[in-house]
Amino acid sequence: MPPENDGTNGNIPVHVGIIMDGNGRWAKQRGLPRTAGHLEGLKTAKRMVKEASDRGIKYLSLYVFSTENWKRAAGEVSFILGLVKQYLLKEMDFSRENRIRVRHAGNMAGLPEDIAGEIRKACEETRDFTGMQVILALNYGGRDEIVRSVNRAINEVNKNAEGSARVQGLTEEAVRNFLDNPDIPDPDLVIRTAGEFRISNFLLWEGAYAEYYISPKFWPDWTGNDLEEAIGSYGKRDRRFGGVTEGKT
Repeated sequence: MPPENDGTNGNIPVHVGIIMDGNGRWAKQRGLPRTAGHLEGLKTAKRMVKEASDRGIKYLSLYVFSTENWKRAAGEVSFILGLVKQYLLKEMDFSRENRIRVRHAGNMAGLPEDIAGEIRKACEETRDFTGMQVILALNYGGRDEIVRSVNRAINEVNKNAEGSARVQGLTEEAVRNFLDNPDIPDPDLVIRTAGEFRISNFLLWEGAYAEYYISPKFWPDWTGNDLEEAIGSYGKRDRRFGGVTEGKT
């Protein structure tokens, strides 16, 4: 089971997820190729990692590349994955300096081997760091994660069962225990940039009770002030998790 997250980190969310949207539109507004937007978006991601760490956020999930993004032009896909590899290779000193642990969410098997190798290396080299944990959702889809989790749970149960003891159904806990990062608490706050009001297959299971914050700004334009505003909005929410807060109806 993941550590319980009861919102006792003051008004600061323990786990924040960000759908980093608007790179292509940011570039188009400036008459630049979409790749320029992705490059600027990577720079913004690095800044936001530091901003989030400085504000006491414990977990930061970044939606880097979805299972649906393979539908984009081959050149754009190659450029995005190349940026990810570049980031992983060049930012180890940044991770060491800030004691940031790098983790991955998504289907590793569907990634090019050089990218998968760099992700594994970054995760291994930072696994004992005790600062903020940055989860890179790469080749990630919420539905895909749930399906993989269910299959892993079924395989694990059936491996040690015989005949009628083989699994006939699964519990919520069993599925949860086989998600990509079952030890990480569910996100308190999910941010989406570029004014889009869609979940886009991000953390479908984990985000069941997350608070959402929609920003009209494109991701490359984001600053620490924008993150501060999102956190401030979160701090004003009344989180009931399906219950009723005492004294309120």
